[in-house]
Amino acid sequence: MRKEQHHKGWNEIKTNDSWAIFKIMGEFVNGFERMSQIGPCVSVFGSARTKPDEKYYQLAIDVAKKLAESGYGVITGGGPGIMEAGNRGANLAGGTSVGLNIDLPFEQHDNPYIDDDKSLDFDYFFVRKVMFVKYSQGFVVMPGGFGTLDELFEAITLIQTQKIGTFPIVLVGTEYWSGLLSWIKNTMLEAKTISASDLDLIKLVDSPQEVVEIIDAFYKGHTMSPNF
Repeated sequence: MRKEQHHKGWNEIKTNDSWAIFKIMGEFVNGFERMSQIGPCVSVFGSARTKPDEKYYQLAIDVAKKLAESGYGVITGGGPGIMEAGNRGANLAGGTSVGLNIDLPFEQHDNPYIDDDKSLDFDYFFVRKVMFVKYSQGFVVMPGGFGTLDELFEAITLIQTQKIGTFPIVLVGTEYWSGLLSWIKNTMLEAKTISASDLDLIKLVDSPQEVVEIIDAFYKGHTMSPNF
């Protein structure tokens, strides 16, 4: 009897997994259809925990505002903190403001600066990550936690392995990011787990103007299009 119950439970799991494919497919289809109608955008990443009175919140507003003024839409994860600041900056400049929201048990709630027709909701992190990479012309990475690092290293990995074409990856905040970059250079490079050329994939800056200059300079020699 116990063996039969075990098999029944396993079969139910397999059935649920099979039906989940349609939900995943639905998220991809909706995401592709909605995002393909949006012009060139840059994704802005950073901590959901950053408060409006902190310096990186204001810097994220200024970066996003500068991007929007330069003709780029801004994509964020749709939540509070740096994400809110990114959408807020785009909104202030009258630019395209996109939010790719994820259902989480804490931290995440939609911010009010996303364009009404450009707010998308996802249950799956991996589907959401595809949208960030596919429809972004560049990544701007503000100070953040594990999720921010996940997006950063996913992009670097996809470019390094040539699964997607190269696009600009800009870290903002020397004070925050210099320790990580020093570790990459002094530990990973020394151990030969990466190549020296891999370091060229990342730029480190402190001002909104530098962010835009790097992205503009890159696209003087490259076509803007979906990344895969």
